Amino acid sequence: MKLEDELKRYFGYMTFREGQKEVISSLLKGEDVVAMLPTGTGKSICYQLPALLSNGATIVVSPLLSLMEDQVQQLRSEGIKSVTALNSFMKKEERDLVLQKLDRYKLIYLSPEMLQMSFIQRQLSRMNISFFVVDEAHCISQWGPDFRPDYLRLGNVKEALGHPPCLAITATATKVVQKDICSQLLLTTPTSIIYSVDRPMISYHVESCPTAKDKIERIKELVKRLRGPGMIYFSSRMWAENISYLLKEAGIGRVAYYHGGLSTEDRLLIQQQFMNDQIDIICCTSAFGMGINKKNIRYVIHFHYPVDIESYVQEVGRAARDGEASVAILLYSEEDRGLVNMLLERELLTDDQLQQILNVIQTLKQVDFKEEKVLMDRLSIQEITWRKLRFQLEARGILRNDRIHPFSLDSAFISIRQEEEERMQVKRMNLEAFLRWIRSTTCRREKLLSYFGEYLQTRPNGCCDNCGATLTEEFQDLSQSETLRPWRETLVKLFGQSELLER
Repeated sequence: MKLEDELKRYFGYMTFREGQKEVISSLLKGEDVVAMLPTGTGKSICYQLPALLSNGATIVVSPLLSLMEDQVQQLRSEGIKSVTALNSFMKKEERDLVLQKLDRYKLIYLSPEMLQMSFIQRQLSRMNISFFVVDEAHCISQWGPDFRPDYLRLGNVKEALGHPPCLAITATATKVVQKDICSQLLLTTPTSIIYSVDRPMISYHVESCPTAKDKIERIKELVKRLRGPGMIYFSSRMWAENISYLLKEAGIGRVAYYHGGLSTEDRLLIQQQFMNDQIDIICCTSAFGMGINKKNIRYVIHFHYPVDIESYVQEVGRAARDGEASVAILLYSEEDRGLVNMLLERELLTDDQLQQILNVIQTLKQVDFKEEKVLMDRLSIQEITWRKLRFQLEARGILRNDRIHPFSLDSAFISIRQEEEERMQVKRMNLEAFLRWIRSTTCRREKLLSYFGEYLQTRPNGCCDNCGATLTEEFQDLSQSETLRPWRETLVKLFGQSELLER
């Protein structure tokens, strides 16, 4: 079997991209694989093709429901029908129907939370599982930027399903996170396929803005002149919405905002409109972007900076997926320190909150789904904060199978607080490392690679602002007619005939 032939048969591509064939070959040999491939290199084919070539089913654990739906619809549009996603989008009747014929599917997408459900595990245990895939695997690490405790149970689920060959794949992971991924997934001797996080076609720029008002004026200037489409990241929903309205009022492009507070239907609609070039600019929080495979994003602007380098690399990596030059611009202001620190600390329970929660839990006999909601509302804590605490309670034997077991308040408080402080200290260190990168006066690309334990091999043209790169080449030529261009581009999109532009 020649893998290139199978790639063309199923996906229409003639050749593999960087790292794809290595991952696929290792999986087909029955090896566990930890892979780090650059954003935009087609990571999904690394498990989709082996799944289609295997006899059994492949489980794909994915962190975002919209990402699952997008991949399922894309595969079906390519004629691959033996794929499904079990998630909260489905009506009970539809989910029951899928579960009844689950063994007919080659690819089964699930969230880590859905995979914890006992009836789904029972159904999967009766099947032949070819591969167990953890997409966006940095989420499994307690030291990763998107730590989700439900991921930490995946190792046990994998073993319960007969420990099939496992692929843990991501675009960004430090050596510490890579090691933790192996530990959490119980991988003893995995094949490591690690590629550079460098994206040579992205030029890095940091601009200092004294105040938020200065940032707003700069944003208006940039999006008016930069070639699009583009994305603008914010640390709060309010800022994303407000700047979106401001840009619309200024008549600058087709703009929409996106954040976790929108309904599922609205999020999917905006995502599809952006993918189909019906929206030019997305004003978004970190909720938008993971798994977005839009090829022609020309710029990513950070109105607020994220809390670590890993998140930054993930977000700017949405640009330049077509291999064309793109730009990443971060607008920095000392005023942002308070907001960023608040975002960093908000998941950390205060001593009083932790004491109060433990006091309440000690009076309970069990904590089921309904009780969790009551607890979160009663104690005013976020869902992600509760999930992390629940995991800590389970790790200490206090909570098992939704039942509370006797425990010492003092010892539980001390051990949980110590673990939380250790994790928070790592986050603070990561933030400081990112701030050093922002304030750096030497090559930004070199320093970014150094954070991931890499060395810069070749400095590209337009490397970064500290290396002399400017935004001039990324700007549109505003002297061109603003009336002729749009209708010609529209004809090209409608008829797909590039020669229309030459007439």
